Amino acid sequence: MPSSASRPPLPRTVWALGLVSLLMDASSEIIHALLPLFLTVSLGASMSLVGVIDGVAEATAAIAKVFSGYLSDRLGRRKPLILLGYGLGALAKPLFPLAGSATLVFGARFIDRIGKGLRGAPRDALIADVTPLVQRGQAYGLRQSLDTVGAFLGPLAAIGLMALFADDFRLVFWCATLPAALCVLTVLFGVEDAPGSAERAPPRAPIALAELRALDAGFWRVVALGVLFTLARFSEAFLVLKAHAVGLPLALAPAVLVAMNVVYALGAYPAGLLADRVAARGLLLAALGALIVADLLLAAASALPLTFAGIALWGLHMALSQGLLAKLVADHAPAALRGSAFGLFNLTSGVAMLAASALAGLLWDGFGAAGAFGGGALFAAAAALFVLLARDLVPRESLK
Repeated sequence: MPSSASRPPLPRTVWALGLVSLLMDASSEIIHALLPLFLTVSLGASMSLVGVIDGVAEATAAIAKVFSGYLSDRLGRRKPLILLGYGLGALAKPLFPLAGSATLVFGARFIDRIGKGLRGAPRDALIADVTPLVQRGQAYGLRQSLDTVGAFLGPLAAIGLMALFADDFRLVFWCATLPAALCVLTVLFGVEDAPGSAERAPPRAPIALAELRALDAGFWRVVALGVLFTLARFSEAFLVLKAHAVGLPLALAPAVLVAMNVVYALGAYPAGLLADRVAARGLLLAALGALIVADLLLAAASALPLTFAGIALWGLHMALSQGLLAKLVADHAPAALRGSAFGLFNLTSGVAMLAASALAGLLWDGFGAAGAFGGGALFAAAAALFVLLARDLVPRESLK
């Protein structure tokens, strides 16, 4: 294991993908930081409908990731699908300020998440393609950290724009189209496929189920782990709704995602470096411990200080877990099936997000915030038990 001082710099494409993630997340979070309140306050949607919209959107992204990951493996090129995915995300942004009903918001989220699905698996696979094995945790940590910088710059911008435009949701949403356009230009001119990738993987179709046998039991354990993590971590829309319920003013609602993502951004890169050096089990248990405490605080909180403490711990959980899960997928997947592996992982996690968000909405409608976050704590405890019992969370040999 090379020391930090002797490590080579990460490839330019990794940095470009990090910047791309920053720009798109800034654009998306300007909208998403306000969307739960736009739906409930302006459009009259119920908490259950908010959960269903968010869950279906994430499940759509997950399903698209299966096909995009597989196609990128078969074509041997990742960039065209990455560009198409970010392009669809940019095209969806103007639909939010035009929406006059929850139905059109649902349609905009659907298109946006198809774009996310098309880009997600090829992007994560490309990072593994261009990064040495011993630096994968660092590379995923960097991309996740830059992604999360965008995720708190977006809500910060939303707060300022809400003040500037006197709480006009639609004008704020129009501003979100600008970083999305810059994101597409960055993909076009800054991201490159791994040298010789097309020659190594000539086009083939359709997918053969026999190929999935190359994904061993260790990979499927990582998939199961991702499902449990997702069931415990439902949509962040409920964090916004919780803070508003205990007194956060409408114009300051994006501060919820700012607080969560500041912790997330600060922790993601160090956690990625740590993931290259220590066993996965300890980091996963630390992440789940942070999530359990966060859920319990959010279930019990009746004032803003305790609520924001829970939100900060939620961000710590994300920092410790998200880059590490991506690294585990890459480490357990043969190079020729890397895109497909990320697609399958994200499909199962997306279906779990649909179930988790819908269930959280129903629990909130029936039992209040305590029911929703209490249920999340139970799923997090189940995930911790799985981590304690699971074997082979680190691959037995390199799968470069």
